[in-house]
Amino acid sequence: MLSRLGALLQEAVGAREPSIDLLEAFVEHWKGITHYYIESTDENTPAKKTDIPWRLRQMLDILVYEERQQTAAGEAGPCLEYLLQHKILETLCTLGKAEYPPGMRQQVFQFFSKVLAQVQHPLLHYLNVHRPVQKLLRLGGTVPGSQTEKEEVQFTTVLCSKIQQDPALLTYILEGKKIVSRKKSSKEPITLPREAASIQDKDHPHSKSPDMSPCKAQALTAQLPAETEEPDGGVGESNLITSLIGLCKSKKGRVALKAQENLLLLVSVASQAAATYLVHSSPCCPAIVEHLCQLYQSMPTFLDPADIAALEGISWRLPSAPSDEASFPGKEALAAFLGWFDYCDHLITEAHVVVADALAKAVAEKLFMEILQPHLLHVSEQSVLTSTALLTAMLRQLRSPALLREAVAFLLGADPQPAAPEDGPRSLCAHLIGHCDHLSDEISITTLRLFEELLQKPHEQVLRSLVLCNLEGRHYVARGSPEPESYEDTLDLEEDPYFTDGFLNASFQPSAKPPPAPATNSDGKTAVTEIVNSFLCLVPEEAKTSAFLEETGYDTYVHDAYGLFQECSSRVAPWGWPLGPTPLDPHEPERPFFEGHFLRMLFDRMSRILEQVVNRTGPWLQGYKPYSLNLQVTSVLSRLALFPHPLIHEYLLDPYINLAPGCRSLFSVLVRVIGDLMQRIQRVPQFPGKLLLVRKQLMGQVPGEQLDHQTLLQGVVVLEEFCKELAAIAFVKFPPHSPHLHLSPPQEGHV
Repeated sequence: MLSRLGALLQEAVGAREPSIDLLEAFVEHWKGITHYYIESTDENTPAKKTDIPWRLRQMLDILVYEERQQTAAGEAGPCLEYLLQHKILETLCTLGKAEYPPGMRQQVFQFFSKVLAQVQHPLLHYLNVHRPVQKLLRLGGTVPGSQTEKEEVQFTTVLCSKIQQDPALLTYILEGKKIVSRKKSSKEPITLPREAASIQDKDHPHSKSPDMSPCKAQALTAQLPAETEEPDGGVGESNLITSLIGLCKSKKGRVALKAQENLLLLVSVASQAAATYLVHSSPCCPAIVEHLCQLYQSMPTFLDPADIAALEGISWRLPSAPSDEASFPGKEALAAFLGWFDYCDHLITEAHVVVADALAKAVAEKLFMEILQPHLLHVSEQSVLTSTALLTAMLRQLRSPALLREAVAFLLGADPQPAAPEDGPRSLCAHLIGHCDHLSDEISITTLRLFEELLQKPHEQVLRSLVLCNLEGRHYVARGSPEPESYEDTLDLEEDPYFTDGFLNASFQPSAKPPPAPATNSDGKTAVTEIVNSFLCLVPEEAKTSAFLEETGYDTYVHDAYGLFQECSSRVAPWGWPLGPTPLDPHEPERPFFEGHFLRMLFDRMSRILEQVVNRTGPWLQGYKPYSLNLQVTSVLSRLALFPHPLIHEYLLDPYINLAPGCRSLFSVLVRVIGDLMQRIQRVPQFPGKLLLVRKQLMGQVPGEQLDHQTLLQGVVVLEEFCKELAAIAFVKFPPHSPHLHLSPPQEGHV
């Protein structure tokens, strides 16, 4: 560039003083541009075929060269002063708005971008620079699919980069309409090319310009939109933020991605003052969330949960599904919504904390509260199903702490309190828990998946609201009685109203009888071998089939449970959970215990594992079976059991706790299910053979065919695998606060 400029200067100014020569050359090129508008008669010639692009490049080269020759750093040279004093950028902005000659707007955007990027002197603080910059921003992004999108995004890139370097510039750029005083706002046009061409200065005292044609004058005196009116305390309708949002909607992938990166750069400014200004004095948060809500509402009213789950992993950097995936109605709209939600989550993660909190609250208020909540509480099953599946997909993508905090408060409430059995579904959380036991089993499955996803989020309030607030105090443990000497003393089955004479007299009683009294360590904790055996031996031998098949053993569950437990432990480590339960006061009177609506729902579902019935209420429900529902219930319980909190460990994984009257634990629920099973299998002819056949069908080893008692048989398979999974979790969690990995996994059925 400099060599070209040197040749130009030698031609234009010869051996005269460089500073004077530079200014003269600069003014001559500007006058050459303005004379075009006076002398040209062809209004259809594209700008790129005129000498305007060449003259603008020469002006830029002169400005850069002049700055490099300046001896005093920070001072503006004569050419730059001329640019500022004669409002050249203002005039160019007007020419760009007039789009005369055709393509002039593109040339103006390019010139602005290059001047701001290549001239090191701080320009944006000058009124005669940041005012035309604001006008040009309002000029761009006003028409979707604009021909100048590429130039517009380059222009915003330069501005965002400058703001990141100097956050104080944010107020200059985002002032919006507040750029012209009211007394000047009436009808004063911007300086025209004709006026610029006839400016008298000391170097050109005799410059003269012929008159312009009326049509050209009318075109070029058109003012930029709303530039002369200042709103009553409002923010400009179009500025850097709205321009970026508009470019983010571009159909051109590269333009949209670059605009998103620019917006991300803008919200991550380090200055507290700039971030506060961005939140309170710009349309940043409302504009971002408004687009998110528009994308949500553009989706079909019903989407299959399986289709929503198939689009996992949508990223804002690539907001479309892989081309090889099957298409379905609404796929493009769904991918666009999930991509923009992922972008909002990424913005909140990277933004200044002031912006992050404001944007997260805006998402919660506009999307969660105003749009999602009515759909989740709707009487239409399709509405409930779609909104629940979409919320699950959003939770799966959610990473930012601020947005997670708002999502948890939306779903569970801000202040968790222990629930009572008679409490009705007054909160959204209570309604969702009720949906887990819905008449439509597909809604139950979809809502259980929502809670399973929620349990995997790194937020302590999830566990506290759903489980811990009801377990605190350990009121499920009997008070005022000595520790039992044997296991038989802890479960008097004959007095348990859940058991019948048929269970105690069943021919399978020896297999279902609980194990003998557990051994205890010096600290009083039940030995891990006894706990593992309690779960492995719970299902009677006559109801086990995994021994006949490969790769269905207990060892596989130990391996999987270890990885999941390590992940869970690292997630909850910052929460400072205690290592053991608080000791009981034997003199404290017993209080009524309620496990909470969430655990009660899971225990009730678990108690019906052998008889879950699918209530198909529409053609979209045909693919769902009791087997899927049972798997989802046990999956949520397994997620809960993995948490290394001593109360969760005791209540869900200790078979030997001395339960208070009327209380139940996960193990006691399983014992009652086994009692029910022992009665049922006596009424199924050839039970072992049919059970093995169903297991092979579920594993895809034999073709599926409808059998009598299929729901019962599938439930038994799930029950056997669930007991092995609980045994593996108990093994890797022993002692409850850290797994002893040096222990060898016990063989299936015994330790």
